[in-house]
Amino acid sequence: MLAAPYVSRFAPSPSGSLHLGNARTALFSWLAARATGGRFVLRIEDTDAERSQDALLERQLDELRWLGITWDEGPDVGGPHGPYRQSQRGASYAAALEKLAALKLTYPCFCSPEELQLSRKAQLAAGRPPRYARTCARLGEEEVKRRIDAGKQPAIRFRVPDARAVEFDDLIHGPQRFQSDDIGDFVIRRADGSASFFLGNALDDSAMGITLVLRGDDHLANTPRQLLILEALGMARPSYGHLPLVLAPGGSPLSKREGAASLSDLRELGYMPEAICNYLLRLGHSCGSDALLAMDQLASHFDLGRTSHSAARFDDAQLRHWQREAVMHASTEAVERWLGARVDALGQGPERRAFVAAVKGNVLFPSDVDELVAIVTSDQAVVSLEAAAHIVDAGADFFAKARELFGTGAGDFKAWTRSVAEATGCKGAKLFMPLRAALTGETHGPELAPLVALMGPARAIARLDAARQLASHD
Repeated sequence: MLAAPYVSRFAPSPSGSLHLGNARTALFSWLAARATGGRFVLRIEDTDAERSQDALLERQLDELRWLGITWDEGPDVGGPHGPYRQSQRGASYAAALEKLAALKLTYPCFCSPEELQLSRKAQLAAGRPPRYARTCARLGEEEVKRRIDAGKQPAIRFRVPDARAVEFDDLIHGPQRFQSDDIGDFVIRRADGSASFFLGNALDDSAMGITLVLRGDDHLANTPRQLLILEALGMARPSYGHLPLVLAPGGSPLSKREGAASLSDLRELGYMPEAICNYLLRLGHSCGSDALLAMDQLASHFDLGRTSHSAARFDDAQLRHWQREAVMHASTEAVERWLGARVDALGQGPERRAFVAAVKGNVLFPSDVDELVAIVTSDQAVVSLEAAAHIVDAGADFFAKARELFGTGAGDFKAWTRSVAEATGCKGAKLFMPLRAALTGETHGPELAPLVALMGPARAIARLDAARQLASHD
């Protein structure tokens, strides 16, 4: 389905951290542009002064960069279609409003929120779809002037033509048809003078040369309104694709309680950006590959035609699967950077790198490494109940012989365990389970040989002695 080239965009409002639904929209828009050799634009929709904050904008930009999403035009990199913050594009909105007014397609509206709510309730009670009743459309010029002189600030509504069908082909949901009589006149400038979403969003898409708009299908009913504005102004219209929403496992909206935290939360937990992007690529989209894909490979596996028509369900198990894949495929150096200060107890020498290489297959999140660091750096092992049971079953003589033979292989772990096996007659799990239990305090974990090498002979011998004592006192 992808054409060449697409000019796509992502247009967040700086009013909070991005969630997985936002991130998927941004990723799909970015992939559509990259897959076709097009252009990706980042635009900030910050006309709502009460909710928009510069600090939140910086957080969103940082989150997108962290994911690996880059933009060709945007508030921080500039471009030929700037400015890229709607709060700085007021002149273009004013010019459009002036043109629409000259065409007799707008009128001032003084209705209060309370009056609009009462009208909505009355229409619903009468079994009619709620739409603006054109109360202020009938006001004369003198009455409008009188109200403004009295200090009332009106909103501006777009006058929707009667008995029209507004049609467009949605790239995901197919042909769409809306009756203008069901839409109702809508606000395009708020009472505070700022442009509404319907006006600013539509004008900026056209003025910036956007040819593909991807957004959630909760915006599907907004599209005919924006097409009417663009038609009235004689401006080019983009193609639209409305992505089904991402829901919690039970079908409710995404929430932190359901496990779908914000990108900031997921990043703080230690999720890798590669894991999130690989998961999102497959969230309501058929990828065609089961392998972990690098960022520069994602675009070749993306096609809007393989996007599901129904809502996707967040699956924490799948996200964790891709996290494990990302950790396993990351280089030792990358995992070391990811773990950060949690491995500082191992110093900055080769032991640190050897430790990371040994444990990365057993770590899903950075916090998981804490117990493993303690295993090789603490003087004593904290023995779990399950490990203690294996120690007791092996018996004191087993650990006495293991202690006696330790080091006879000149630091060769295989030679040592082979000697212990010959001396005790224990093989397989009967050999390695009690040794792991004594040396690490656990019954499972990374390969034992590198851990023993990292903890050093003194700690290993002390733990074998402690295991012998535990077994003898049972």
